[in-house]
Amino acid sequence: MNGEQLLLLLKSAINTHDINAFEKCFAGNYRSEQPAHPNRSFEGRGILVENWLSNFREMPDFSAEMLSTCITGNEIWAEWEWRGTRQDKSELHMKGVTIFGIAEEKIQWAKLYVEPVEKNGSTIAIAIQQVMHGKAPDETE
Repeated sequence: MNGEQLLLLLKSAINTHDINAFEKCFAGNYRSEQPAHPNRSFEGRGILVENWLSNFREMPDFSAEMLSTCITGNEIWAEWEWRGTRQDKSELHMKGVTIFGIAEEKIQWAKLYVEPVEKNGSTIAIAIQQVMHGKAPDETE
C-alpha cells in the first residue's frame, strides 16, 4: 500500500466511523504530537483509538474532508476540514494540517496542526497587536 492509498483508507475509515479500519492505519507504537499544544502529546495506538471512538460517539455525523495533500518519500502532509454536531447540538468545525510519518505501510507518527475555526475572530491587525506585540484586547485599536 502506498502513501496515497493509506491516506484514502484513513479518510474512508473516519467518514464511515469504521474504528477497525482506522486502527489498521496506525502502528502499535504510534506517536502523536501537537506542537502548538505540547501537553497533548501521547504514545500508543490504544489512546488514539479511544479518542476517536469518543469522537464518533459524541458526533454521529462527524466527517473529514481532505482539502489538499502532498506525499514526499515517507511523509504525508494533508490539509483537513473536520465537521460534526456534538450531543449538545453545538457545531464542531476544525481545519488544519497533519503531517504523518509512514513506515511499513502504517502511520508511525503524526504532528497535528488542526484548530477550531473562529467564526467571530479578530482581524489580522488586532491579532498582530495581541499575538506579536502582547497587547490585551482592550489595548488594541
